[in-house]
Amino acid sequence: MSDLFTPYELRGLTLRNRIVMPPMCQYAVEKQDGMPNEWHFVHYVSRAVGGTGFIIVEMTGIHPDGRITRHDTGIWSDDHIEAYRKITDSVHASGAKIAIQLGHAGRKAVDAEPPVAPSAIAFDANSKTPQALSSAGIVELIEAYAEGARRAVQAGFDTVEIHGAHGYLIHQFHSPLTNIREDEYGADLALFGEQVVTAVRNVLPADMPLLMRISAKEYVEGGYDEAYALEICRRYKDAGVDMFHVSSGGEGPIGSNGGPNAGPAYQVNLAEYIRSGLQIPVIAVGRLDSYQVAQSIIAEEQAELVAVGRGMLSDPYWALHAEEALGGVRNVPKPYERGIWNRSRL
Repeated sequence: MSDLFTPYELRGLTLRNRIVMPPMCQYAVEKQDGMPNEWHFVHYVSRAVGGTGFIIVEMTGIHPDGRITRHDTGIWSDDHIEAYRKITDSVHASGAKIAIQLGHAGRKAVDAEPPVAPSAIAFDANSKTPQALSSAGIVELIEAYAEGARRAVQAGFDTVEIHGAHGYLIHQFHSPLTNIREDEYGADLALFGEQVVTAVRNVLPADMPLLMRISAKEYVEGGYDEAYALEICRRYKDAGVDMFHVSSGGEGPIGSNGGPNAGPAYQVNLAEYIRSGLQIPVIAVGRLDSYQVAQSIIAEEQAELVAVGRGMLSDPYWALHAEEALGGVRNVPKPYERGIWNRSRL
């Protein structure tokens, strides 16, 4: 039986365990140039030292105006490559694998002047009305995703994740709430996301898996449900996605923090639904801070990997502590053995 600490393989990616640090924006870029800095280095490398098997770097803008704020990271220029290479090299030295999440905030880009979106519909009364993308603008952004993926490979990332969740640009295209276009991208709501997937897949090495984060349900009147999401994901799978990272929300007043009465593992049933419906591996996410809950998801084969977000913000060594709590630590960085290895034998 698999558990949290069973290795996992997907295409040419081999993970030491099933524990994922999901992308969480740090809003820590100092010069507003999208460049990761010492904060990002310590933030990600410390989780690799702490035993995490797979780290996914925060939503990283494929265009300067695609960031949520100007304090977010970017990968729209070759100038960014070496800064990321410093992070990936050190994460690898600690035994973990690392991906980067490529994204564009669309109408939720706070500092863009103006933001862009499929249609000129503001997120809420306090948000700017976005400019509807032209056909040429759409083509340019699809190419920007591909260029971001190319740079990620050069920077040493083990794979990339496309952000298609939480009300950001790809989600805005495939949601009927936010896409009322009258061209082919309005007639076929999955088309933009499908073309992004195809463009990214084409620049990745053949043995590198492609991940995609998806909101499997919208918690708002008129929003789509998991059956709709399954068919959207089917298109993305056929275009080249190897694994879905299944979240929810992002449109309307309820964002990615959870739907009504959200509790531990509240999204796991959605991940399991996508997994069984498409026969594709998934990452489960959503208040999985409990070691026992995370373990049970793997043991019961509800998902291949589990992502622990807020738990890792609180504890960089969540993975080591999970091993300790679930039956004994097997792999401790030698400098830390006196603290963790010995304590597990008390």
